[in-house]
Amino acid sequence: MEEINQDNTTATNCTPARSDEPLVLSFIDLTYHVKLAKKRQLITCFRYRSDSSESGPTTMDSTKTILDSVSGEAREGEILAILGPSGSGKSTLIDALANRIARKSLDGLISLNGEKIDIEEKLKAISAYVMQDDLLYPMLTVQETLMFSAELRLPQSVSRSKKRERVSKLIELLGLGLVASAIVGDEGKRGISGGERRRVSIGVDIVHDPTILFLDEPTSGLDSTSAFMVVKVLQDIARRRSIVIMSIHQPSSRILGLLDHVLFLCKGTTVFDGPPASLPLFFSEFGRSIPEDQNRAEFVLDLIHELQSVPDGIKPLIEFKNSWLERRNAFHNGTSKSAHKRLLKDVIAAGCSHEKLNSYEYQKFANPWWAEVWILTRRSSVNTLRTPQLFLTQLGAVVLTGFIMGTLFWRLDGSPKGVVERVAFFTVAVSTMFYICAESLPTFLEERYIFIRETAHNMYRQSSYVISRTISSFPPLIVLSLTFALITFFAVGLAGGFPGLLFFMATILASFWAGSGFALFLSSILSHIVLGYAVVVAFLRFFVIFSGFFINRDRIPHYWIWFHYLSLVKYPYEAAMQNEFSDPNKCFVRGVQMFDNTPVEPYPYQTKVNLLTNISRSLRMNLTSTTCITTGPALLKWDAVTDLSKWNCLWTLVAWGFFFRFMFYIFLLAGSKNKRK
Repeated sequence: MEEINQDNTTATNCTPARSDEPLVLSFIDLTYHVKLAKKRQLITCFRYRSDSSESGPTTMDSTKTILDSVSGEAREGEILAILGPSGSGKSTLIDALANRIARKSLDGLISLNGEKIDIEEKLKAISAYVMQDDLLYPMLTVQETLMFSAELRLPQSVSRSKKRERVSKLIELLGLGLVASAIVGDEGKRGISGGERRRVSIGVDIVHDPTILFLDEPTSGLDSTSAFMVVKVLQDIARRRSIVIMSIHQPSSRILGLLDHVLFLCKGTTVFDGPPASLPLFFSEFGRSIPEDQNRAEFVLDLIHELQSVPDGIKPLIEFKNSWLERRNAFHNGTSKSAHKRLLKDVIAAGCSHEKLNSYEYQKFANPWWAEVWILTRRSSVNTLRTPQLFLTQLGAVVLTGFIMGTLFWRLDGSPKGVVERVAFFTVAVSTMFYICAESLPTFLEERYIFIRETAHNMYRQSSYVISRTISSFPPLIVLSLTFALITFFAVGLAGGFPGLLFFMATILASFWAGSGFALFLSSILSHIVLGYAVVVAFLRFFVIFSGFFINRDRIPHYWIWFHYLSLVKYPYEAAMQNEFSDPNKCFVRGVQMFDNTPVEPYPYQTKVNLLTNISRSLRMNLTSTTCITTGPALLKWDAVTDLSKWNCLWTLVAWGFFFRFMFYIFLLAGSKNKRK
């Protein structure tokens, strides 16, 4: 098959080799440092002092070594387990091997069958990473979860029946046959057990049959039986020609018996590297024999903890490990070593023809974007239909708000007071739509880590996710808009007839569209639901203040006018106003109504008629009690809502919705790297 070169070109000069030779993932002298800024002491309001010196720069950076020249190898068909106390660098080493640390920050060499792995997409294509937490859609069944993963990870060249067959075999391999039709569940919805959920998480990431499987503490939080079953599944996966590398905190004796190779770390340094069966001999020669009735892993971890509690206490163990490896390598000189060299040479050649490294796996994504959109939309729709609480909550809020506003602003007349009340209705109506949209803020926050896990290994494009969310969330917006418009339009007595109703509904829909986009955008940059609600409420308050209702656009100071045009409430408010008051033949103030809302209003009707007659004589105009004083366009001009037409307001609101979704995509793109610096 074709081999991908470092310059992204292809070559076909691989020599065919036996496909039964094992793959070997080697790592040599992996070193990882992180910079630590020293604390600074405040001397005065303007001058700082470093902890280590009274002079010099205000900040001094030191480094901490997380991995210190760690070397080893993992072989196909075997499980390599990385052990060590908390803070020893287990997860960091897993991340380094899985290319989850920026290469500019990591020193050392990682190679697969002698070929340096410096093409990120190639490693993603042949590997999978299972996170410590079970990040799954709770309302999907086990079979649906694995099937959607198969559809996203396998190319279209694999038929749907073949994908179903692979999922069925995977369910059998994972021992999930009895719960295949059960929902996954979570803390709020009862589903499968914790051990079964962990196996589903593993299945999601191995449905495409990866060559290398990385797992970060897959037994964390499980009871001993569930943990053993998980590792037994991993052993079966490894025996099916995969390299399995996992970190584990404190394995039981039964689990230790399933491991092929263990690597113990202490403060980022290797203190043992070999098969578990070598542990008694190694520590016996070190002078700390392992009792036969004691868990070997627990003994080593306790010993490491004991030694590292003493300054330089771990140093003798490291020195002994180095000398022990030298003596072991010297023992294997000669025929055994030559045979090992020949084996590696064959293995390197076998890397060009290994049956798992199919050509399609080197593509960045398994499917075209439109197929990803279709699959993600179906998955989101299934999960949404089984969790209708959010939509029902929003629908209930819309119905209740519409009922209250419809009965409160019941059948408004065309008097000056009715005009004021109509304007107030529009302001409250459109601002309420944005507040209702804030209820969808937790949706993506709950999906954030699922999204990161799935896109970290190119399961799908970020753009496909944004488009699918847009498609799946749009039908509920239509229902909400139609419901609110039908409840309030006729109850309030708004103008325009059927065309006016359609435009009013379109305005409400555009408000929901922009508001949901704004909430979606905020969810990509905020990590906490409470913080998200606080930010949404704060922004909506400013949007209402600067919308033009409380203060006309013409009276907003020039240094604040920019926020008026950023206000999302401005555009639906002005669109609804123009839809209501744009008819030049409709009069809203006639004759003595001009005195409404003034100090003259309480006076008798005849007094106001006489005052109107005097004004008519002074202005030399024929003003009677039926003369139209103010039309709808005059009201719009008075309220300064004529700078944009109602259609321009509507399209601007739609554009804001697209803009926020585009920014949502940009922040997803920037935030889904999932790499340490």
